[in-house]
Amino acid sequence: MTKRIIGTGKQVYEVKYPFAKLPSGMSFGNVSNVACDSNSRVYAYQRKDPPILIFDGDGNLLETWGDGLLVDAHGIFVDDRDNLFLIDRDAHEVLKFDPHGKILLRIGNRDSPSLQTPFNHPADVAVSSEGDILVADGYGNSVVHRFTAEGKFLDSWGGPGGQPGQFTTPHGIWVDRLDRVYVADRENNCIQIFTLDGELINVWQDLFHPMDIFIDQQDNLFVTDQTPRISVFNLNGELINRGRSPEAGHGIYGDPLGNLYLAGAFRGIVKLELIS
Repeated sequence: MTKRIIGTGKQVYEVKYPFAKLPSGMSFGNVSNVACDSNSRVYAYQRKDPPILIFDGDGNLLETWGDGLLVDAHGIFVDDRDNLFLIDRDAHEVLKFDPHGKILLRIGNRDSPSLQTPFNHPADVAVSSEGDILVADGYGNSVVHRFTAEGKFLDSWGGPGGQPGQFTTPHGIWVDRLDRVYVADRENNCIQIFTLDGELINVWQDLFHPMDIFIDQQDNLFVTDQTPRISVFNLNGELINRGRSPEAGHGIYGDPLGNLYLAGAFRGIVKLELIS
């Protein structure tokens, strides 16, 4: 079989597709996003039941859960205890689960969208080093909200517009080890960086409808956009790698071994296996 290689330098990957090995008669729905835990288990978050499918690094299906719990899969984040934070976009809710599907926390008023206050079709979620929960309220509000680890509302920033500090569909969010908040501002074609309190630090351009962000253990920031391509920046905003993506990559995540995974809609998951 012919190999497909993407990336340059120390970030060269072999495309592995199909990755997931599903049982006979089972197929993917629309896989909106993907995540990995500390044991390199891979979570597919899809828009059908079961919404969560869990695989090992070789694509073997380990577990599924969540039937009947979620309406519209969108963003996903795994914290340092392997708890999952899930965005249920059209239910206007953020949910925290343990690794086996037990609900630990709910934020938002289910089935009750709210203008400028949480939530109105949220897009993505991330967690700070102290446990604060950051939510990109992307489709209806174009706002970022911050909550305590217990789900208590703290503050919001942003608002619709095209100026620095404003958003037009904040679609992806991540928090680095220094608690800087990175927001993929999709329709403004940029990444905006903030303090946890919402103070604007910088704006990175040279992107086309960025969709999702992942920062690895070496402080490399990966972003997918609709070119389609994957761009890699250091945390100073310097472009260090770029290549054509095999998928538009509505979601991107990495495992502890340096492999990347893309959410490929009805194609399921695409694995990018690190080879250098």
